Amino acid sequence: MNHVTVIGAGLAGSECAWQLAQRGIQVTLCEMKPVKKTPAHTTEYFAELCCSNSLRSDQLENAVGLLKEELRRLDSLIMRCADATRVPAGGALAVDRHGFARMVTEEIRQHPNITVAEGEVTEIPEGEVVIASGPLTSDALAEKLIALFGEGSTLNFFDAAAPLVSFESIDMDCAYFASRYDKGTPDYINCPMNEAEYRAFWQELITAQEAEVHGFEDKQVFEGCMPVEVMARRGEDTLRFGPLKPKGLPDPKTGRDPYAVVQLRKDNADGSIYNLVGFQTHLKWPEQKRVFTMIPALHDARFLRYGVMHRNTYLDSPRLLDRYYRLRSRPRIAFAGQMTGVEGYVESCASGFLVGVELARRLQGRAPIDFPQETAIGALGLYVSNPTVGDFQPMNINFGIIPPLDHRVKGKRNKNAELSRRSLAVIETLREEVMAR
Repeated sequence: MNHVTVIGAGLAGSECAWQLAQRGIQVTLCEMKPVKKTPAHTTEYFAELCCSNSLRSDQLENAVGLLKEELRRLDSLIMRCADATRVPAGGALAVDRHGFARMVTEEIRQHPNITVAEGEVTEIPEGEVVIASGPLTSDALAEKLIALFGEGSTLNFFDAAAPLVSFESIDMDCAYFASRYDKGTPDYINCPMNEAEYRAFWQELITAQEAEVHGFEDKQVFEGCMPVEVMARRGEDTLRFGPLKPKGLPDPKTGRDPYAVVQLRKDNADGSIYNLVGFQTHLKWPEQKRVFTMIPALHDARFLRYGVMHRNTYLDSPRLLDRYYRLRSRPRIAFAGQMTGVEGYVESCASGFLVGVELARRLQGRAPIDFPQETAIGALGLYVSNPTVGDFQPMNINFGIIPPLDHRVKGKRNKNAELSRRSLAVIETLREEVMAR
């Protein structure tokens, strides 16, 4: 009977194991939690969301919205669990992080074709194996990978997470619920700042003490998870055109857009926990409390988790992997998730999905499915495996790696929506073949 070992039960590993098991493949899913945890993990659950609880935009005018819809139509476990545990977040898909991870864990543990093996993996197993151990791969396994690839084939960047605060500690007399431009439902708590408040906050932010992170320099941060203090150092108004952008969020007390706005997004279904949107940070914890409580609505905020920063490891994938995330030199070994250089929760899920589907087909003697570059799933795999890519960096899905339309469409949103319609039409032609068991 066909058997695959999947190392790592994060988003990618869980999705991969599920897709293999659904196609009749026996899977051993190796997960070192709860025996051993990384500094970023706090629970025993699979698919734990270490940073934000948002899976980003759910709109088809956005590339990650398209990627979600492709995965939904192809029976993704991660997307099913995310939709079942979503919390209000305007046009984005955000989830109750513990409810989501708990549901994924239950689905995995109850599957008859999946055996969970707890404990750290320190050797690359024999046979078919998928390594989805994530960007925080343990030192022992990382050393084996370096030996396998040779020096210089693994790269690093730094990632950060935002703080969480309790809802009851937010001063709602200084804040208001709204979504930008009244889009969707008013799910965000908006904390306005006037010019004097913002300038004082900015000045303290750029001079606040940072926690020591070995090897860290500002230039080594992934742009999509840049610490708020690093962004602030780029200029006094940088934050006002980024995470503190006030446009489209008029204060009901004045009817006008504030000078700057800090947004808080619900982090759990009960609405008792909120995270500071865009406030990834590696400031020392006392400094986080001191500086972030300068935001008027957070003057008495109770921090349930402070922001943290950690090193992420990824592969030089264009030199190592094919479009199905298999190691070119040893096709029995495949990789999935952020360690391949895909950046983001949904992107990690998509890589695990593709690996699971294609590995099952190969083991069953079937031809691979051609997910073309016109699809988000295919475009991501083709980018990661493109040997012409020079300075390879982790990247989110975007319309820039999907071929343009063969006709002109006026307006960026309209063009993106048309690209999504084209992609989903292709997915529908592949759906029956992909879903074959």
